[in-house]
Amino acid sequence: MERSIDVVERERMAKMATPTTSNALLLHLRRRLGDWPLFVLLVAPNLLLLAVFTYWPLVYNAYLSLMQWDLISPSKLFVGLENYRFLLEDSEFREVSRNTVVFTVGTVGGTVVLGLLFALLLDQPLRGIALARGVVFAPYVLSGAAVAVFWVNMLNPRFGVVAEVASWLGTVSPDWLNHPRLAMVAVILVYIWKNVGFTTIVYLAGLQRIPKELYEAATVDGAGMLERFRFVTMPQLGPITLFLVVVSTISSFQAFDLIKVLTDGGPVNATTTLLFYIWEQGFVAFNAGRAAAAAVVLFALLAVISLLQVRIGERRVSYD
Repeated sequence: MERSIDVVERERMAKMATPTTSNALLLHLRRRLGDWPLFVLLVAPNLLLLAVFTYWPLVYNAYLSLMQWDLISPSKLFVGLENYRFLLEDSEFREVSRNTVVFTVGTVGGTVVLGLLFALLLDQPLRGIALARGVVFAPYVLSGAAVAVFWVNMLNPRFGVVAEVASWLGTVSPDWLNHPRLAMVAVILVYIWKNVGFTTIVYLAGLQRIPKELYEAATVDGAGMLERFRFVTMPQLGPITLFLVVVSTISSFQAFDLIKVLTDGGPVNATTTLLFYIWEQGFVAFNAGRAAAAAVVLFALLAVISLLQVRIGERRVSYD
């Protein structure tokens, strides 16, 4: 009797230990999926926000670029690629494209080169260096419109500080913001003044993480200051330089507030860049289709330039 009871009990325990079909399926799915359900649960809110506020506007903008619409009419007229054809044949758009190239090259080159020079200077153990770093970085955190208003008064040819300095030197300050050629120079200089602090701080952080042993070894090998800068500093700052060039390029393409307050795109479109042209077409001329087509061109240019910069960086920049 006791033996039969033991046998029954063991059979019952064996049945409990043996998983049923449903339990086995759940275990199989859990092994196959792993942590994917938790990953999807955590990432889904961010993906939803990106889809609503980033990807959907891109898709809708591409759709608008095929339409003719004045932002008021309840209906949109499909015109296909007419807006793109207009941009290719428009002399004003070609001038705007040239202005954008000049502005981008000037601002990116200026901020990167001056940022590196300032970083090298501010990396020295000098008295008051912390205050100097704060002064260099301060314009970056200011509003672009506020900086532009400040420089409008500085560059005023009648009562501006620049005019006063020019009078002390026995010359006359030109009307920077209303001169067809000097206006772009003024806008580039103001943009560099505002943004060079960010480049300086990033370069400064990169300089402070370069091992001192590399400089000591180069000095022992007889390398001078220029050789140490060329063969130690610049290779070590390669990844940072690539990052700053990419970020500065994207930022320069998006510049609007400085141009709006300083020159309003003038004189005679001399400082109108691609982003400013998009704003004018969309919210001044009320031509949403052309504005959307120009925005697609801007997006494509940024994508191509960023891709080329990254590809070049992968070949020439060492992360070791």
